[in-house]
Amino acid sequence: MSAPETTTEAGGLPFQVRGSMQTMLCLRLLRPEDPSFFDQLVDKIAHNPDFFRDAPLVLDVGPATDAAAGDLASMVERLRRHRLVPVGVQNASAAWKEAAAAAGLAVFAQGGNSTAGSQNSTTSRAPASSPSRQPPAKPVRAPTVIVRQPVRGGQQVSSEGDMVVLAAVSPGAEIAAAGCIHVYGALRGRAFAGMEGDETAMIFCDQMSAELVSIAGLHLVNEEIDERLLNKRVRIVCDGERLLLQPLP
Repeated sequence: MSAPETTTEAGGLPFQVRGSMQTMLCLRLLRPEDPSFFDQLVDKIAHNPDFFRDAPLVLDVGPATDAAAGDLASMVERLRRHRLVPVGVQNASAAWKEAAAAAGLAVFAQGGNSTAGSQNSTTSRAPASSPSRQPPAKPVRAPTVIVRQPVRGGQQVSSEGDMVVLAAVSPGAEIAAAGCIHVYGALRGRAFAGMEGDETAMIFCDQMSAELVSIAGLHLVNEEIDERLLNKRVRIVCDGERLLLQPLP
């Protein structure tokens, strides 16, 4: 007897593949061989356990040496013990890509905060000699998303360009944009700007009391915010390897 046939809806497939912008933490491995690496990481997690619990994590291995790649599997296991969820690596050399595959991790494209690239490259590509060469077209940024209603706890709103929020962002809410974020109200949830690695992205808000702010993978949690800037109008920018909060009039 043949198995009964199953039918699907008009599209024929029982699933749908769609693009998605998801927020993930990025952990840059500056010195993964440091004996105090996990002690310091656990101390960081203890300051905001709810934020880190079950958080998807991308490991930026660009600054790390290839020798450390052999310990990736054990590092992933230890990260999972601390309720972090490693999903992939970025800025990976061949050694790190091989280690990631063995550990069941994805390999993401180069991120915006890597020191890899020209410093680690041993070859350079000569420019094309064609006289008809045209300058590359400037990338077209997606339209600005304007959010007119409060973003409530548990909600996630994203934009492939800039984002303007004309209301408050509640605790537990999350907003994310490839470009800049402007919040004309209280920012009490989480805000991720420069999601595609744009270190020139900025975050503006009328009342700063965010659980977390992030630009191009650099982040700052509430406990690290200068008390003098809490509930004030601020602009947040990248300043090298840290985020800088600047008061606004």
